[in-house]
Amino acid sequence: MNILGISGSPVSEGNNDKLIGRVMDAAKVRGFDVDTVFLSSSDIAPCNACGACSGSGVCAIKDDMCAVYDKLVSADAIIVSSPVYFGNVTAQLKALFDRSVMLRRSGFKLKGKVGAAIAVGGSRNGGQEKTIQAIHDWMHVHGMAVIGDGDHFGGIVQKPAMDDEVGMKTVDNTIDNLCSFLDRLK
Repeated sequence: MNILGISGSPVSEGNNDKLIGRVMDAAKVRGFDVDTVFLSSSDIAPCNACGACSGSGVCAIKDDMCAVYDKLVSADAIIVSSPVYFGNVTAQLKALFDRSVMLRRSGFKLKGKVGAAIAVGGSRNGGQEKTIQAIHDWMHVHGMAVIGDGDHFGGIVQKPAMDDEVGMKTVDNTIDNLCSFLDRLK
């Protein structure tokens, strides 16, 4: 089974890129195939609502999202990490979410996949739950099953993420729950 990790941060090698690396390493140890998307090194334009994908099933915008579509479709599970930007996901991640409408219009290609979320805020209560809610909303719109950390919503971390022992426990629990759920499906 394949788990896709998406870092929604525009900052290369920042908290979210490191967290996706960590959860993908944990999934590999559990025997899963992994793939990643780092928005810090991707060029994904916002959706312009042209409607071309409605009839053709092909996005009219040609950029890095073309490769992301294949990764999303081939994944059995998707874990998304985002920093909190003004109480929500980053604009870069929102562009990916909006552009994924093509997969919904082409027969709900993400339906039945498993999803989980991580958010990094500037303080303990820095908007992480609202950011995770936005990620979960995207997953629900696609018909995905959402997994949390076992206590709440998912990985809730304060930056610098790797120094946040309490938050890192929620990240580790989230990927553990995701992997355990997938193990039951094997």
